[in-house]
Amino acid sequence: MFCQRTKEFLSQKAITFEEKDVSKDPAALEELQNLRLMTTPVTLIDDEVVVGFDQKKLEGLLGLE
Repeated sequence: MFCQRTKEFLSQKAITFEEKDVSKDPAALEELQNLRLMTTPVTLIDDEVVVGFDQKKLEGLLGLE
């Protein structure tokens, strides 16, 4: 649910993003585990981690405020 909301938000704002599906991509799962996280979605913006759908934080990191 939150993965879809994050993708919709980024698409609506014309933000290019790379989607990785941890359920199908072992390398993506390993990346998530290396961040010591076991939840999705995780959005990385300039080494800043956003867990879940946090519109305010995404807007701030993307300069959309």
